[in-house]
Amino acid sequence: MISENSVQVFDYIIVGAGTAGCVLANRLSADPEKSVLLLEAGRKDDYFWIDIPVGYLYTIANPRTDWCFETEPEPGLNNRSIGYARGKVLGGSSSINAMIYMRGQKSDYDQWEALGNKGWDWSSVLPIFRRSEDYQHGSDDFHGTGGELRVEERRVNWEILDVWRDAAAECGIPKIEEFNQGDNFGNAFFQMNQKSGKRWSAVRAFLDPIRSRKNLTIFTEATVERVTLETTDAGAQARGVIVKEKGKIRSIEADTEVILSAGAVASPQLLQVSGVGPQDLLSSFAIKPLVNSPGVGKNLQDHLQIRTIYEVKNTTTLNQKAGSLWGKAMMGLEYFLFKTGPLTMPPSQLGAFAKSDSSQQSANIEWHVQPLSLDKFGEPLHQFNAITPSVCNVRPSSRGEVVINSPEISDAPKIRPNYLSTTEDQKIAVKGLRFTRQIMSAESIRRFEPFELRPGKQIESDEDLLDAARDLGTTIFHPVGTCKMGQDSMSVVDDQLRVRGVQKLRVIDASIMPTITSGNTNAPTVMIAEKGSDFIKTEYKHRR
Repeated sequence: MISENSVQVFDYIIVGAGTAGCVLANRLSADPEKSVLLLEAGRKDDYFWIDIPVGYLYTIANPRTDWCFETEPEPGLNNRSIGYARGKVLGGSSSINAMIYMRGQKSDYDQWEALGNKGWDWSSVLPIFRRSEDYQHGSDDFHGTGGELRVEERRVNWEILDVWRDAAAECGIPKIEEFNQGDNFGNAFFQMNQKSGKRWSAVRAFLDPIRSRKNLTIFTEATVERVTLETTDAGAQARGVIVKEKGKIRSIEADTEVILSAGAVASPQLLQVSGVGPQDLLSSFAIKPLVNSPGVGKNLQDHLQIRTIYEVKNTTTLNQKAGSLWGKAMMGLEYFLFKTGPLTMPPSQLGAFAKSDSSQQSANIEWHVQPLSLDKFGEPLHQFNAITPSVCNVRPSSRGEVVINSPEISDAPKIRPNYLSTTEDQKIAVKGLRFTRQIMSAESIRRFEPFELRPGKQIESDEDLLDAARDLGTTIFHPVGTCKMGQDSMSVVDDQLRVRGVQKLRVIDASIMPTITSGNTNAPTVMIAEKGSDFIKTEYKHRR
């Protein structure tokens, strides 16, 4: 505990113990001469459902583990407001996410470098991915072993998914062994951050092995109210943080750096309430704008999935298997005895990548395919067998924002993803739905008599399909970009992840992505934190 009558000082203060924060805590505390404080607003990750893979059903939209954010009403979603899950627990979103290990594609990172971010191209980041990894099948040119982040294959099979792969191949999306080699074109089963059938969160991977380090301090239920900044001859400088820990306000100072790893929603919010952000926005809430940084909170990008649903016959899906108490009991018994079966499932087991049209340089649409169906997340499974192939544009051109709602960090910010706001995104949404129909009409899958329930085969025109996409679209929980890295006037951090205009302050999390990676974002966040720790250690290695 921190004494109320004194200010405690650490070399590094890391705000947020999600994926990036856990990696940073591990890497920076490896130097025994450096003291590290890791701050998490949520509770410890001792909730029963966190380690069980299917437990995401009970952790998302649960205030015990989720911030339970909601977007503003979205014009692009027919004015619907949707849930926007972010982990509020040790491990952050890695404790509640889909566990899918997906790096993105070579073109994503080469674009980052082309935007002026030196050392962020595919050839530079691939060794960083490999360094963190403990790959089930051993080391090769693309994978590493001996790292903290375990990557394994699925532990349950479904006939309908095997046949969907055949149907996709019939439609020009070939079967491949895996994604993550730079070009994801093809269809394959997702590999996951699991170990022997249990979720392998950032806590399990990066924190648990180092808890005994005397130079590492971890506080949970500790909300950072703001970063304390002071003005020097050289400009603004981070001094430390104001923390509300279990009801008490405390001041903590950083001798070396403050690092924001609170994620794409909370990191820009924290900068804004601390006086770093768009000047007009801050002034409207009577916050003194210490640094006018117009890009803070802008450039929000996310993957919008369009959930189509098909009833199927002559096969068994999770709807039937989990449709009785006996079935649920057998699933539970299988898991606790063998760590196999449906309880090891991520939300989606099967994926596919393709181009929406020939003008695309690389695959730009992705399917997450589920052997189940429900009206919406959190509601019961349907009483009939069904499959849900969700399609999304993995390189959206729509841009949104995160802006404060008040000067208080406890007030949730306004989240405006601005989905389907560009003509390009609208066209790709329609093409994705038509491509899904093509796959579901393939000869390979015909014996299961697929019947389109959502959006419904009666919807034919482009205009009506776009309207259906607005009704069915929802987030896959991949917000990024709100503190983007770059060289232009809207960039918040440089390519060493230092906040522009503020000394001794960095942002190291998914918010620094200039453009979203084409796929799930947790693995790239691990890589970003690895590189960020390298930058810090290199900068301060001669300072003792």
